Amino acid sequence: MKKWKKQKMDGSDIENMNGEMERHGSGFVDDKDVIPLREPLLLRKRTMNTTSQIAVVGANVCPIETLDYEVVENELFKQDWRSRKRVQIFQYIVLKWTLALLIGLGTGLVGFFNNLAVENIAGFKLLLTSDLMLEHRYLLGFGAFAGCNLILAAAAAAVCAYIAPAAAGSGIPEVKAYLNGVDAHSILAPSTLFVKIVGSICGVSAGFVLGKEGPMVHTGACIASLLGQGGSRKYHLTWKWLRFFKNDRDRRDLITCGAAAGVAAAFRAPVGGVLFALEEAASWWRSALLWRTFFTTAVVSVLLRSLISYCRGGNCGLFGEGGLIMFDLSSTVATYSTADLLVIIVLGIIGGIFGGLYNFLLDRILRVYSIINEKGPPFKILLTVSISLLTSCCSYGLPWLARCTPCPENLKEQCPTIGRSGNFKNFQCPPGHYNDLASLFLNTNDDAIRNLFSGGTGNEFHISTLFVFFIAIYSLGLITYGVAVPSGLFVPVILAGASYGRMVGTLLGSVANLDAGLFALLGAASFLGGTMRMTVSVCVILLELTNDLPMLPLVMLVLLISKSVADSFNKGVYDQIIAMKGLPFMEAHAEPYMRNLVAGDVVSGPLISFSGIERVGNIMHALKLTGHNGFPVVDEPPFSDAPELCGLVLRSHLLVLLKGKNFMKERVATGVSAVLQRFDAYDFAKAGSGKGVKLEDLDIREEEMEMFVDLHPITNTSPYTVVETMSLAKAAVLFRQLGLRHLCVVPKTPGRPPIVGILTRHDFMPEHVLGLFPHLGSHK
Repeated sequence: MKKWKKQKMDGSDIENMNGEMERHGSGFVDDKDVIPLREPLLLRKRTMNTTSQIAVVGANVCPIETLDYEVVENELFKQDWRSRKRVQIFQYIVLKWTLALLIGLGTGLVGFFNNLAVENIAGFKLLLTSDLMLEHRYLLGFGAFAGCNLILAAAAAAVCAYIAPAAAGSGIPEVKAYLNGVDAHSILAPSTLFVKIVGSICGVSAGFVLGKEGPMVHTGACIASLLGQGGSRKYHLTWKWLRFFKNDRDRRDLITCGAAAGVAAAFRAPVGGVLFALEEAASWWRSALLWRTFFTTAVVSVLLRSLISYCRGGNCGLFGEGGLIMFDLSSTVATYSTADLLVIIVLGIIGGIFGGLYNFLLDRILRVYSIINEKGPPFKILLTVSISLLTSCCSYGLPWLARCTPCPENLKEQCPTIGRSGNFKNFQCPPGHYNDLASLFLNTNDDAIRNLFSGGTGNEFHISTLFVFFIAIYSLGLITYGVAVPSGLFVPVILAGASYGRMVGTLLGSVANLDAGLFALLGAASFLGGTMRMTVSVCVILLELTNDLPMLPLVMLVLLISKSVADSFNKGVYDQIIAMKGLPFMEAHAEPYMRNLVAGDVVSGPLISFSGIERVGNIMHALKLTGHNGFPVVDEPPFSDAPELCGLVLRSHLLVLLKGKNFMKERVATGVSAVLQRFDAYDFAKAGSGKGVKLEDLDIREEEMEMFVDLHPITNTSPYTVVETMSLAKAAVLFRQLGLRHLCVVPKTPGRPPIVGILTRHDFMPEHVLGLFPHLGSHK
């Protein structure tokens, strides 16, 4: 994938301007008049910060915005809080829990609908193929099987390529980046939600080696984002209460609840959903959010249980045994010895090696796919259809290599199973025999996992069958992720891990006490730990999936080993994808080389600042010339004894103020009362996606350009500041933990301009810092 390095577009938050200029510029005095505090550690390149300003979303390059979780404490905000009554605070609290309830209900319904659609569409396809094979019309059976897959795959790719390219992939990296503070274009848009649902149904039904679990996380986040928009003036869906949520902080909490609800809906694992949001998705967490997230996943769990109970009465077509993957292994007794523990340690090491290799190969394949996808929607669809045809050939052709096996005696279920899911697919075998490889390939992915996890079936799958299935799933999972369809990695990883886990269990059946199905569970856990590097959440999800609490110590052990082994090779798969897309993700810790630098070393310039009472023409010129999101406001004589930093004003607030034309002919302070006569506090609240006042919406006449406007009422008078000599590592940790968009750098010594510059997320990115100080790269 290409390294995109361009000047950030209008609306960005990079503090720079077009053209080559000296760094450390302040806007008050020339750079040549600024006496540096100390000599820099190394000779710096005097270049602008042009790194990490755009990222790849879908196959499109889009400008990156940063979310602002800081409370903007200006006079309007303070006045609004003073005027709030107890009933309004009560409304806010009630609405938070109401929205959590609605997110749970919406995500649960979508999850159930997805599974209902997949089970019926895939069930019809497999039933048609099975009927043709029973009539010995094998070629026609392949035509029907591959044809259905091609149509479904083309439909999924078409809606994804033409309507919402951001819906491709699992969506977990994008949600993780959003909760870190990165706002990429359209990743949570309504069109993305629609394509995510439709594309996921078509993609899973098409027999691709992918899951709907990752897309469900993205779907839950999209539902939460839609509910948290604060209403819609366009569609007259405004409600006074919804105005409380017009800020990034509350939307972040809602989207965290949505991501957790997505996991709960995908796996029927409510506690696992909460832990997934805590361990993998969210960058900021607190106890109040824990309660709301737990409530949301509980709503999902109760709703799904009710709907599945209804479907078990045969009211949902080919829905089977529930569709939502749930594997009850509680009947298998988990008694293990020292020999079992040694085998499990080996399984963890294998999972770590396979997981590291999987992430390495996936990274290389995605880079190749990005070149193909950049050529346009027709190439995306062609790639998807080609992978679909290859998958169909493997699923239908490989079972011909397996030999027919006589049905076991004293079975409670029918053997061979005809026209439905089960462990004993007939395929081309004579009566009384089954094809074990067809039982894995010619099934939905959920049913294939159920077959591998089934207990008391130690001899039903041959070693050769498990080996062929593992190689096929491992390879198909790699080449499928990256095509233009919503696709998750959980199911391919679970399938591959369960295959080699069951292989180990079958080989060591005479030595080990554990059932082969339990070995499949441990193999899946080891591969999940090796690829995704999650431990606590994966452990709980697997235990909720299998209802097998006695396996807890073994699952914990295998996850810890596989993660430790894989971490020595590369990063987790979602972290790799975030880096590949160019999303400026901030880690919880600072890089070691940042300890050798101070904040003043990387601050971007030149600095554009405004006076407390500024000329309208100057503001318009700065807004047109730069893409800055925040501007320092400095009071100068006669409004203050000496130049002093008054605060920080946001671009969006300036646009609202200019649109209201609250101008004066003289340069005098008007105060907050004059602004409140024309504006309400909520006029300055964060607008929804793609909304808000834009620069082109302003109609400023020539004579108005010479008038003045008082910026004090909308200026954040308490922005976060650091002294220029603070360690860059310390500043990075502060920036990330507080969820900032701007960090003001102030001078160490008196007698200088009151502000040196502004640090943004992009100034902490390794490519920017190491671009300035390349010699530090060898000390990483």
